[in-house]
Amino acid sequence: MAIVMVLFYLMMIRPQKRKEQELRNQVNAIKENDRVLTVGGIYGVVTNVQRDQQRVTVRVDESNGTKLRLNMSAIARVLTAEEQENE
Repeated sequence: MAIVMVLFYLMMIRPQKRKEQELRNQVNAIKENDRVLTVGGIYGVVTNVQRDQQRVTVRVDESNGTKLRLNMSAIARVLTAEEQENE
């Protein structure tokens, strides 16, 4: 039983914690002009970061400049250059 528990930890819990930590690091390092994906599925460009309030402003529409103010926890992913090209 102990072996099964150790295997479960090594195969399931540890990789999940690593991914969560990686996302937290990316969100904490977010800066202006980064492209992001929100948990609601909205793509946008960061225009302002307020670290003391844990808030970011994201521009979601280029044509009329629509912006959303979001909590930093609403960011699901910071897009890399490769992901931006595929978009």
